[in-house]
Amino acid sequence: MSKIIILPPITHETKPFWEYARKHELRIPRCMDCKRHFFPPSSFCPYCLSENIEWVKSSSRGKVKSWIIVQDTPNSRWGEKVPDNVVLVELDEGPRLISQLIGIDNNSIKGDMEVEVFFEDITNEISLPKFKPINE
Repeated sequence: MSKIIILPPITHETKPFWEYARKHELRIPRCMDCKRHFFPPSSFCPYCLSENIEWVKSSSRGKVKSWIIVQDTPNSRWGEKVPDNVVLVELDEGPRLISQLIGIDNNSIKGDMEVEVFFEDITNEISLPKFKPINE
């Protein structure tokens, strides 16, 4: 049975994010007025409401702030691999992304674990940012 993948919608606000991700670049919006980074993408700054937004390259590093281990799927036709993880990663710039942590046993995930982004090409239009532990 093949795995069914639900792709994220590409909207006016998220289109730059997905275009950069396709190039394997993690870029996030930053307000040019208050200088704060934010996520998810929006046409205005959630802090000062300015529409003066730029897309800046992220350090692509962050820390695991929370995670869950999915033990079962609601419908076996999805062909999901379980158990699997879903992590909340706080980027060095501050915004948080929900993703997956790859290259580590689920039981070894820890809070504040340092991670870095890599991209998994899903289709010709979508590359998903995922994270792996930094082994320094």
